[in-house]
Amino acid sequence: MRERRIVLSIVPALVASLAIACGGGEKAPAKESAQAAVAPAGGEIAEGALLYQRCATCHQPTGLGTPGVYPPLAGSEIATGPATTPIRIVMRGLSGPVTVKGQQFNGLMPAYGVGIEMSDAEVAAVLTHVRSSFGNSASAVTPEQVAKERAAIASKTGSWTAAELGLK
Repeated sequence: MRERRIVLSIVPALVASLAIACGGGEKAPAKESAQAAVAPAGGEIAEGALLYQRCATCHQPTGLGTPGVYPPLAGSEIATGPATTPIRIVMRGLSGPVTVKGQQFNGLMPAYGVGIEMSDAEVAAVLTHVRSSFGNSASAVTPEQVAKERAAIASKTGSWTAAELGLK
């Protein structure tokens, strides 16, 4: 556990040094029906918040992003829409023009499923944190959902575009 904390503590600095922009989407996907926001128990909540430090470099600790540079996660149609989309973005990244909450962003979000490998449980924890923080109230993401998406996109190379994800 100590090794993981040391590695996680250097990731925000590494991400900041890359100076790359992150993206979002234009069209608001339908909410996942009949699934209430469910927070994971104890350690998973803390792990999701700890892992979010990787994201906070761009998206800010508040999830509000930086206007014109990094999109917000608070109230984001992508972050709170069907879980498959944010899972895919975390796993392979997102590049090119996208719109979040009516504002366009054109950059590159790094892939945290390649190179900076995250387990299914880690991806689920950080996305559950995002989907249940910053005023968001979307359903939790499970490691099983992440594993299913990881298998489905195993042959995907490079980052996603908004068009590939059906975001326009």
